[in-house]
Amino acid sequence: MPEIKQTRIRYLIIFILFLVSCFSFADRSALSQAVAAMPKDLDLTPQRLSYLLFGFGWAYALGQLPSGGLLDRFGSKRVYGISIILWSIFAFLTGFAGYVNASAVFTVIFILRLLSGLAQSPVFPGNGRIVAAWFPTSERGRASAIFNSSQYFALPIFAPIFGWLLHEYGWQSCFWFMGALGVVFTIIWFTNIYGVKDHPRISAAEVEYIERGGGLVNTDAQASAKKNTLTWATVKMLLSHRMLVGVYIGQYCITTLTWFFLTWFPLYLSQARHMSVMKVGLAAAVPGLCGGFGGILGGFISDKLLRSGCSLSFARKLPIMAGMALSMTIIACNYASSQTIMLLFMSISFFGKGIGALGWTVISDTSPKGMVGMNGALFNLCGNMAGITTPLIIGYIVGKTHSYNGALIFVAVIAFCAIVSFGPIVGEIKRLELTPAESAV
Repeated sequence: MPEIKQTRIRYLIIFILFLVSCFSFADRSALSQAVAAMPKDLDLTPQRLSYLLFGFGWAYALGQLPSGGLLDRFGSKRVYGISIILWSIFAFLTGFAGYVNASAVFTVIFILRLLSGLAQSPVFPGNGRIVAAWFPTSERGRASAIFNSSQYFALPIFAPIFGWLLHEYGWQSCFWFMGALGVVFTIIWFTNIYGVKDHPRISAAEVEYIERGGGLVNTDAQASAKKNTLTWATVKMLLSHRMLVGVYIGQYCITTLTWFFLTWFPLYLSQARHMSVMKVGLAAAVPGLCGGFGGILGGFISDKLLRSGCSLSFARKLPIMAGMALSMTIIACNYASSQTIMLLFMSISFFGKGIGALGWTVISDTSPKGMVGMNGALFNLCGNMAGITTPLIIGYIVGKTHSYNGALIFVAVIAFCAIVSFGPIVGEIKRLELTPAESAV
């Protein structure tokens, strides 16, 4: 009998996850870029704009636990696909906000950003859930790194498009473009994303390879038969395991570094390093790209260690802890006399952060069967709390000391805390097997 050729459908799946995640991050940044071209009579002052941005963040964080429960209950394809449809509709409607009374524009956009934040909450828990199903343990590092790198590549991909649209057609065109693109991604999603065993183009050999390697191939196939995981008892049970708590704390620490670069880094360049507005834009892109390449490299290193015979704990922890140690070089910026040397240390720091950003891989490795969505949602909720605390803490430090030196020390200390979290607190990394009592929760 001829040997059945193994397909590579899982690579198509991760490519689609990367594209959709980039689309999600582009939607989050569209307002920040479009506001510069909005008419002054819309009265979107910097303070009011910050409320819109925080509105999305709060709704996104609050939506994590419900989205995790929905993913576990109804499956990734359905919940994630509906999510794409909804946030595309909200983006499209935002383009029409300019046609309402000027006094109501803020309220309309604020409500739409809240709804968009809720709609996008299943994205990363869904990514983690799909990777856990579609990839064997030895390939999860690189798979998770690829979809996670979308946060670094979304802006370089979409910023030029938004710039051209703003120049040629005005601010509303950015949101209409995102709505139209959402139709395209919806079609791609529902025609290509399936449970592993349900995919019409997958070979039996690939299913066997994934399942034999530790992929949770029945995750979506059994979704409709599963009980509701969206309960406080489930949350309490997950928080009772030290390993998972360590992972949650570690993700909060790693995300703190991300939010420093997203919020205060451009201000550091302009206020502490006295760069021009144009130079800040170019300089800020360098660490971001370094973080993206570091993220992909970290995933490949982790999987290579695993295939070489290293334990799962060593293969995951070494890149995370080494990357966070590299991130601590940010302190050297306090002693860098030139902008070039400072930017070099910042790039090294963010490159290290990228290497260490393997939290989603660890979630795929450790989640109890049947609770990948809920565990990923709780993990993402803890991580995104850094988006609330980081701007406030660094703002307080800079305001009190009138210097960024203390802020950079704070970031380095948080990187060290990530090392402690993934080290002694997490302990051995392994899939959590629930006791009969816990399974009944």
